[in-house]
Amino acid sequence: MSQVGAPRGRTCSRTIRSVALLTSGVLALPVLAACSSDGDERSKAPAAAQDVGPAARDRIADGGTLRWAVDTVPTTLNTFQADADAATSRIAGAVLPSLFTLDKTGRPQRNPDYLESAKIIEREPKQVVLYKLNQQAVWSDGRELGAADFVAQWRALSGKDSAYWTARNAGYERIQKIERGANDLEVRVTFNKPYADWRALFSPLYPKDVMGAPNSFNDGARAKLKATAGPFQLKEMDRADREITLVRNPRWWGARPKLDTIVLSAVPRDKRAAALAAGTLDLAEIDSPVAERITQARHNKGGGAGPQTGAGPASGARGPGAETAAASATPSSAEEDGSGEEKAEAARESREKKTRALAKYAKEQRGLGGYVVRKSLEPAFTQLALNGETGPLADERVRRAVARALDRKKLAEAVLKPLGLPANPPGSHLALAGQHAYADSSDALGDQNTREAQALLADAGWTPGGAVKKDDGTKAGSEADADKKKDKEKGENGSETSGTDKKKEDKKEDKGDKEADRKDSESGSASDSESASDEGAYIVGDNKPGRGAPLSETGSRVIAPAAAGQARWLDDADVNAQDRQQGGMAGAYAPGGTAAPAADSASPSTTSSASASASTSASASPSTSASPLPGPLGKDGKPLTLRFVLPSGPGSEQLRTVGQKIARMLDRIGIRTEITKVADADYFKDHVASGDYDLALYSWPATAYPATDGRPIYAKPVPASDGSLLVEQNYTRVGTDHINQLFDQAASELDEKAARDLLRRADARIWAAAGSIPLYQRPQLVAAKPAVANAGAFAFAAPRYEDIGFKDPAKSGPEHPRKSAGAKETTGATQSPEASPKESPEASPKESADESADESADDTGNDSGNESAGESDEQ
Repeated sequence: MSQVGAPRGRTCSRTIRSVALLTSGVLALPVLAACSSDGDERSKAPAAAQDVGPAARDRIADGGTLRWAVDTVPTTLNTFQADADAATSRIAGAVLPSLFTLDKTGRPQRNPDYLESAKIIEREPKQVVLYKLNQQAVWSDGRELGAADFVAQWRALSGKDSAYWTARNAGYERIQKIERGANDLEVRVTFNKPYADWRALFSPLYPKDVMGAPNSFNDGARAKLKATAGPFQLKEMDRADREITLVRNPRWWGARPKLDTIVLSAVPRDKRAAALAAGTLDLAEIDSPVAERITQARHNKGGGAGPQTGAGPASGARGPGAETAAASATPSSAEEDGSGEEKAEAARESREKKTRALAKYAKEQRGLGGYVVRKSLEPAFTQLALNGETGPLADERVRRAVARALDRKKLAEAVLKPLGLPANPPGSHLALAGQHAYADSSDALGDQNTREAQALLADAGWTPGGAVKKDDGTKAGSEADADKKKDKEKGENGSETSGTDKKKEDKKEDKGDKEADRKDSESGSASDSESASDEGAYIVGDNKPGRGAPLSETGSRVIAPAAAGQARWLDDADVNAQDRQQGGMAGAYAPGGTAAPAADSASPSTTSSASASASTSASASPSTSASPLPGPLGKDGKPLTLRFVLPSGPGSEQLRTVGQKIARMLDRIGIRTEITKVADADYFKDHVASGDYDLALYSWPATAYPATDGRPIYAKPVPASDGSLLVEQNYTRVGTDHINQLFDQAASELDEKAARDLLRRADARIWAAAGSIPLYQRPQLVAAKPAVANAGAFAFAAPRYEDIGFKDPAKSGPEHPRKSAGAKETTGATQSPEASPKESPEASPKESADESADESADDTGNDSGNESAGESDEQ
């Protein structure tokens, strides 16, 4: 197999390797077309509008510095290199040309700052695209943008010169030649074969000084950019202070940027609440616990009261208030029984420590009250990945059974409903609701149905009588042989499994599952109220590796099987001691993924049978329920056990909660899941990318170019000459030759409607293959000072950096007299001291989302020009 360092594919949105088209083995299934292939059934609006605090440019003050949080100081400024990240992309968006940018529906639109027009002028015998450049567009050194820049970038990314260390080049290899047009402002690009996603090329566009030679490409743009051509330019990248400073570009020809300076500050996710409370940031993407603290702080601020005893984030707050209240309300045992001055002194010190913690928390809450939370749905979805390379999941029937056991709606609601966001599971792998290419093709797989899932397993040979009492288990990939010996030593009850024991009534099962869900919702760090943004370290393909520094394992939760199948989330006090011991306690896994010791060393509370947990699993709805199974399924003396790999860090609670819910759903059909927790830093590289898992949760970003970006993710892996498997980004190792064919046809189809139809057919087959099961669209939560305008939860749209700024108090007032946001303001939501006294109070989260589309259209003018221009370029 390929090495992990260059994992069987690359974690970039467009990969170098081109997989050869295969022509045999077309998938044959009864449902192969999208159920919503008609354009009339396409979702015409995003599931949630962007929330950016929209304001017209004439209402924004001139000048000011915006302090914007990023995860890390980027190691490179070249977005086409393998170690580029989200900060690289943010800088490029502000300082480099993007010929096409995405609108609110995720559709590419011509950027008039750089292009007067761009369209296909010839289709036969070759596709020719003519770019007409804005005559005012110049690099910061005074040179005009021109054909020389296009030629240099094409040659660097064509894949023909291995001296260039490129991470992605899709589309550039299809270019035959680039020429100057009728004048210096025209660039003619001729393709050697048709390319539907030609708008994806040359964004960002780098100057020829960067792309013109391998040395300058590889090293010249890692820490500095000699020339830029955006509304801002790079002034300094200070790695010591972890800051990147962008200033106005004096040669910028477009609308003058409202801000003087943008400072991108590298602040890890777990330190953002403190940074926001200290007032050192104006804008920061946050996770749900921080969002809940801000909401509570604004409520308390509006009510005229500071954070009260026990006050903290709603729904399972983790502030110090609760324990302080308990300590204050009840005298210590030392004081009650007079057991001695020493114990009394210890009790007083404990109360003082808690009081100090509460004071610190209250101070932070006062600072957080100066922010608002802007929220939408991120253009990315979280999926359950099923490794189909080896083991039980190599059988398509088993994969389909797993998929049919999942209640995707329930999982989406658990993540998104507490945030007030739409909770409709994605119906496509290749587009999200609101995008032009979106169509729900999930009928190719089918909805949740326990009876049909059980029938699929039975057809695959997995039966209740197929497992012996002492078993070896079956695992994916190279884990199978190594785990046989380990499983014998541990015994069936010694690992964290979720099994099947269907001897009780369906009503009792339903009651038990509801109780388990209640336990999940009450757990502090793993409640359903925490959003999926907590699992951002594992989104791939969107240049967001890691979301900052590796997360500490301190405070992680370990799940131990409990009686009647009710998983218990252990507190730090329960797990820290055992985490320091080799192996940890029986029935659990330490944060680093260390296996538990044998069952005979476990305490009675943690040695319940794995199959016992299924006795309280919820039954399916009446229309899809099935008879209880007599025991775990097996075949050839081996139980059907799947290794579910999850991250262990404190920023991944939501993933673990979702994983637990999935495990209980699989209980119902007789599948045991062995949950293994691994360090966050190792989760993707050492497990997902290398194939060391059966089940895993991670996310993919949406794309405006699914034919190009979707192929390396879902195309069938092919063997290499050395015997390894070339998977590119298809980490499930599941694909078919027909899926490959459909992607290749769509990439070469210049008729937009026909290309969409090909993509929908490909998506239907991806659903049917059941290697990737989309669960929910990720929430996007951003903390912002109320005065910050045109920035926040952007959703699909690209930021307009020149329009971002601070609302001008002298020009503020009701932006929409016809609709008063303040009339529906939630109790206590008062404006920040930075906001104008005349401003309307911040609208409630729901109202803010609802108003965003209208306000953006009326006030910012960000998309009007682009949309009209883009529509004219659809030829």
